[in-house]
Amino acid sequence: MGWKIKNFEELTRSELYKILEARSEVFVLEQECAYQDIDGKDQKALHLWLEDISGEIQAYCRILPAGLSYSEASIGRVLVRESQRGKGLAQKMLEQALDFLAHAWREPAVRIEAQYYLRKFYASFGFIEDSEPFLEDGIKHVEMILDLKDFPS
Repeated sequence: MGWKIKNFEELTRSELYKILEARSEVFVLEQECAYQDIDGKDQKALHLWLEDISGEIQAYCRILPAGLSYSEASIGRVLVRESQRGKGLAQKMLEQALDFLAHAWREPAVRIEAQYYLRKFYASFGFIEDSEPFLEDGIKHVEMILDLKDFPS
C-alpha cells in the first residue's frame, strides 16, 4: 500500500476512474447522497489517496487551493472505504494533506465543510467550528477552519 499525491494532469485515466468510482461508492451509494460530484474543481485540485496492493483506492481526499471553494485553501471529498475504517487511515491522510498545505503551499489557513458527526475528529487536529450547522445534500454539515501558521514541521 502506498500514498500518492498528484495534480489532475498527472493522473492516469485509470487513476481518475478509480477516484471517481470510490467517491461514487461512498457518497452516492453508501451515504445515499445524490449530488453533482463533477464540479469543475478536480482540474485545479491535488488528489491524495492510498491504494492497496491490487490498486484499489482505500482512502482519498482532494486538496483545493485558496480561492476555489473558499478564500482559504480547502480539503474535500474526504473518504475511507467502509472495509478500511477504524485503521487510522483518515488521520494519516489528513495529516499529510495538512502538512502539504502548511509547508508546500504555505497556506495560512484551511477551511472545510465537515459532516457534522465528524466534527470531533476534525477538532482533534485543531479545527474550530465556524458556522451554524446546515444541510448539504440532505446531510448535516458545519464549516470548520484551522490556522496553519503554527503547524508543526
